Amino acid sequence: MPSSPFLATGPSTTRVRDRRADLLVTLAALALAFWVTSGMWRDPNSRAITVNSSDQALFEWLLAFGGHALTHGENPLYTTLINVPDGVNLAVNTSITVYAAVFAPLTYLIGPPATFLVILTLNLAATAVAWYWLLSRYLVRSRLAAGVGALFIAFCPAMVSHANAHLNWTAGWLVPLLIWGVFRLRRPGRAVTGGIVLGLLVAAAFSIAAEGLFFTALALGVFLAVWALHPARWPEVRAALPRMAAGLGVTALVAGALLAYPLWLHFLGPQRFHGTGFDPLIHSEDIAAYGSYPRRSLAGWAGWGTSLAPNPTEENSFFGVPLLVLGLACFALLWWRADRAFRATLAALGVTAVVFAVLSWGPTVKWNGRRFDQTLPFGVLDNLPVINAALPSRLALVVAPVIGLLLAYAIDSLRARPPRRAIGVAWALGFVAALLPLVPTPLLTSVREPIPRFITSGAWQRYVPPDGVLTPLPLTVDVYPDGQRWQAYALAHRQGEFRIPAGFFLGPGGPEGRGRIGPVPRTFDSLMDQAGRTGLVPIITDGSIRESRADLRHWGVRAVVLPDRVHGAKYDVDEDALRRTATALLGEPERVEDVWLWRVPD
Repeated sequence: MPSSPFLATGPSTTRVRDRRADLLVTLAALALAFWVTSGMWRDPNSRAITVNSSDQALFEWLLAFGGHALTHGENPLYTTLINVPDGVNLAVNTSITVYAAVFAPLTYLIGPPATFLVILTLNLAATAVAWYWLLSRYLVRSRLAAGVGALFIAFCPAMVSHANAHLNWTAGWLVPLLIWGVFRLRRPGRAVTGGIVLGLLVAAAFSIAAEGLFFTALALGVFLAVWALHPARWPEVRAALPRMAAGLGVTALVAGALLAYPLWLHFLGPQRFHGTGFDPLIHSEDIAAYGSYPRRSLAGWAGWGTSLAPNPTEENSFFGVPLLVLGLACFALLWWRADRAFRATLAALGVTAVVFAVLSWGPTVKWNGRRFDQTLPFGVLDNLPVINAALPSRLALVVAPVIGLLLAYAIDSLRARPPRRAIGVAWALGFVAALLPLVPTPLLTSVREPIPRFITSGAWQRYVPPDGVLTPLPLTVDVYPDGQRWQAYALAHRQGEFRIPAGFFLGPGGPEGRGRIGPVPRTFDSLMDQAGRTGLVPIITDGSIRESRADLRHWGVRAVVLPDRVHGAKYDVDEDALRRTATALLGEPERVEDVWLWRVPD
């Protein structure tokens, strides 16, 4: 065991690069990525992720809008295409600007849904390949060890859970590159070039997954603090500190120059907010979830999965008891075999895992669904700026790479110094018992309602002037994503722009100055939501008619549109109740193509 494989300055000169192993791991990563997303590859335009079709619609819209902004010279971080007339600050949302720009030609060629699927699949595969590259070239000698560690990290329960439409969180390939960029600064003569490279990586990571970048920086900070304080590392720290400081200074200059406007918009721009639109009590990790199994796994398929997560996209731990035991056994083995210097690395990894596991439990203790009053560290830190915008449950995402590193180190050590045959068999069985139940199963998908011919044929242009406002019924929010799906189609197919009120975004208006999902409801959209959700026509009065029409004038709506089938992301929508309610408020509609349409006078 080398004294510091985690902080090695480069590949060993004696290491033989097994190209066949590299190819096999890459093929395995691609196969698993296609397996997880296989339900959508049959027809990306007609299928959606069942448990999170609203986020999928949002990311498809971001891809279409980003490409449109790039080709039309518009601001990619602020728009009034949604939430008219106020607009949306995309810098405080997940704008995936780099993805939108890089994949803009593909979006125009095959459409936002198919581009979304390509990126999601590549994200998963690239995460495994990037971790394998870091492990095999810098951290361990064994290709098998690197492959097991990388594939576990890329397809751990948290990553598969976030594959339910989160293009930001599945971009885990950024993490090993950022780690590599930081430790590369230790090498002599790398302060300027290394700082520039790391600055570019930081800027790209901010535009794709700002919250993930924040977590990575926190984790590296904790790791380096513990590692540097170990007496065995003091000489190395003193020698490397000036180079690291210089390199990080260059990084700050490069990233600061590239991110000056996005950061200003994020913290000081219009439509900003403090905190987040999600409740940290709800979005905190149940302690029992660490020993439970996820639903999209072989264990879940066998009926061992649990529903301890706040929703199916946030199964951020769910390692299962066997893996937790195996992780502790790997740590003990490595500690027993390690020299004093490598124990500094192990101690730093252990402290990092414990710190982030405890923080992921949120403000107060929750065990097996039951909440206790015992305050936890996150409850104290939750009032700090930036931290109050993080969901505590997602801090558990840091624990998975630590476990993956321990698995890789342990396999590497066992191959370098094989134990007796019986003990080796026991280790092999332990790995199988811990990892086999976590093999992922495909994401659940379902048929989604097609975009109406009224939109695809361009017929909407006869009823909405250029840059005019159109709204579907119900108004677009997270549970009714049709408006942004329609808009994404129009933008990607170069039909022109129409704007919509409301939308699925994070904006101001929450309690105590915090954010909220979508705009503050008004009379018209509240009545439509009530009708679509309950199937009952609300009581309509002269006052509600006046207020609803005033709302439409406030938004500048020229056409109100109801398709034959409305997509409800969380529940079925009653189209008949919507039509009767809109008729009571606006009069009789006209039939245009395959939609009901109400014209609103200028």
